[in-house]
Amino acid sequence: MANIWLYSLASVLIVSVVSLIGIITLSIKVEILRKLLIYLVSFAAGALLGDAFIHLLPEAVEEAGFGISISLYVLFGIGISFLIEKVVHWHHFHYPLEKGHVHPFAVMNLVGDLVHNFIDGLIIAASYMVNIPVGIATTIAVILHEIPQEISDFGVLLHGGFTKAKALFYNFLTALTAVLGAVVVLAIGSNAEGITAFLIPFTAGSFIYIAGSDLIPELHKDRFDWKSSLMQFAAIAFGVLVMYALLFVE
Repeated sequence: MANIWLYSLASVLIVSVVSLIGIITLSIKVEILRKLLIYLVSFAAGALLGDAFIHLLPEAVEEAGFGISISLYVLFGIGISFLIEKVVHWHHFHYPLEKGHVHPFAVMNLVGDLVHNFIDGLIIAASYMVNIPVGIATTIAVILHEIPQEISDFGVLLHGGFTKAKALFYNFLTALTAVLGAVVVLAIGSNAEGITAFLIPFTAGSFIYIAGSDLIPELHKDRFDWKSSLMQFAAIAFGVLVMYALLFVE
């Protein structure tokens, strides 16, 4: 159990530090950053789908067998992710952009991040409770998703009136809720059997939603180009292959 605590806390701390990645974008031209991000988003989508279908769901089935409960937990993960995103988007659309102060949509972005990062902590710790290789695979998938998301969040905060220093600070502060999420799961999990029976398929549902609803649609926003499209597909496939390769760690 000590190893699980060590790996879980180390992983969520690494994920939290990823929130500071926005600082590197300050010296990168917008055009170059945009070209790089589309492939990073593609890779993240593949990694999330790969983790869900190659690691999480097989582990959930192995633990409890494939019954209706697994399907319901996956759907619940998709549903909760939808509701969280819906609330954040509702606030984004209902507050006009004004000048001279921090705008509500930027604050709501932080609130959404806080909830999302707390769930990330739950997810990572629950994965380590299955076994360490699954925990590592999930951590990598979360990090790959967090990189483009955190860069985007940093931009939203700047656009919403935060200074660069405050944007980095508050982004990092909300990211630390992942540590709280991990501690909650580890504390409860050490005394309550079967918590992973819910959290693992729930996580798979969350990952499927993020990849299918948030990341992949981003790849269709630009004008169609064969070369770019093939490179995006290759990046998705590479993300899946990375998750598959982690099976051999076991």
